[in-house]
Amino acid sequence: MSQWSRPLEAQVALLACAAWTAGWVLAAALLLRAHPGVLSERCTDEKSRRILAALCREYEGGVLVGDLCEDLCVGEKLLYQRCLYYERGKKVLQADWRGRPIILKSKEEAFSSFQPLALLQDAADEGGQDFPEAELLLLVAGEVKNALGLELSGGSLGPLWPGRRGPRWRGQLASLWSLLQQEEFVLFSLLQDLSRHALPVLGSCGHFYAVEYLAAGSPRHRALFPLDGATGAPRGGRGQAKAVSDMALSFLDMVSHFEDDFSHRLHLCDVKPENFAIRSDFTVVAIDVDMAFFEPKMREILEQNCTGDEDCNFFDCFSKCDLRVKKCGAERVNSNLQVICDKIFRHWFSSSLWSSALSFPLQRQLREAVQECADPGRTARSPRRAAPDVFWKLRRLLRETQRKLQEAEK
Repeated sequence: MSQWSRPLEAQVALLACAAWTAGWVLAAALLLRAHPGVLSERCTDEKSRRILAALCREYEGGVLVGDLCEDLCVGEKLLYQRCLYYERGKKVLQADWRGRPIILKSKEEAFSSFQPLALLQDAADEGGQDFPEAELLLLVAGEVKNALGLELSGGSLGPLWPGRRGPRWRGQLASLWSLLQQEEFVLFSLLQDLSRHALPVLGSCGHFYAVEYLAAGSPRHRALFPLDGATGAPRGGRGQAKAVSDMALSFLDMVSHFEDDFSHRLHLCDVKPENFAIRSDFTVVAIDVDMAFFEPKMREILEQNCTGDEDCNFFDCFSKCDLRVKKCGAERVNSNLQVICDKIFRHWFSSSLWSSALSFPLQRQLREAVQECADPGRTARSPRRAAPDVFWKLRRLLRETQRKLQEAEK
C-alpha cells in the first residue's frame, strides 16, 4: 500500500462519517419541526400544582400581581383542574374560575425566566419608582413591535396598558412586562374587541394569562371537532353534514376577516384541528396563535437565505427562493385559505360523511372546489388569482349544501 493511500482512505472514512452524522442531524431537525412535542416535558398534576404554588408565593411576596391572583392564591375561587400540555417551555393548564372552565397559559414556567424591565431596575437604583408615562408607553409599543411587527400609537395600546398606579405598581409593571414577551398574549389582547374568531383574555396573574376553555379539535373526531356541546347537537348523517357545512362557512368567514379587516393581513402558519375550537353556534375560534403573524412580521420571517424553494417553507407559510441572490421572497405565495382547504376541508369533503346526506353531483362539486383551493397550481391560473375565485365558489356551494339539507328535513 502506498504512503498516499492511507491518508486518502482516512479522508474518505471521515467524509462518510460526516455525511452520516449530517444525515441524522437533518432527520432529527425535520422530525422536531414536524413533531415538536417529541421533546415536550411530561405533563403532570404534581408539577402543575408546584408551578402555581410558586406563582402564589411570588404574589404574596409582592413580586408579581394580576387581577386573578387573589382568586387563585387567597380566595380559592380559581381552582386547578388538570394539566393539558407542556411544550418547549410553554405550560397550558385547565382550571375552574368561579364555576367557569378556563385555560391558564404561559410561555415559560417561572416568572424569573422572562427578561426583567430595565426601567424598574434603573428606578430602584435611583432610590425611587417614579418615571415618565411617555417613556413607559414607548417601551410597551416597542415590545408590541418586537412581538407582532406592528407599529402602534399610544392610543391603540389600551388593552395592554397597566392602568392607574397603585401600591403594587412595580409588581404590576413587572407582570405586564412578562406578558408582553408572550406573542400569543399580545395578539389575543389586541384582537379581543375586534374578532369573534379569537379568544379574549379573561385576566392574568404574573406571567400566566387566562382564556376561555373551548374543546380543541382533533383528527380523532370524525368531524374533526367535538359536536356534543353545539346548539341542537347534530343527529344522524344529515345533522352532522349540516354542522360541518356551518363550520366550513365559519372558516371562510375567518379567512376573509383575517385577510381584510385589520390594518395588516394576519397569516396562520400552523393550521391543524388542535389549534381551533368551535363555539355552540359553530363559530370557529383560533385558540392557539403562537404561529400567527401579521404581514410585517411575516415578511421578516420569510426573508431568509436559501438554496431552493424548500428552504423558504416556514411551517404552513411558503415563499419562493430567488436563486440569483439566494434569498427567499418576503411575500407569502400560498394563503390561509389554501392551507385550511388542504388541512381541514380535504378531510371533510373527501370522506363518507356526505354519502347519504347530499346528491352525488353536489358532493363532486364540493370535492373539486376543495381540490382547486388546496392545490391551485394544478389550474391554469396563478395561485394568487385562483384564491379569490375559489373562495366564492366554496361559499356558494356550502350555502347550497345548507339549503339542500334544510329542505331534506322538511
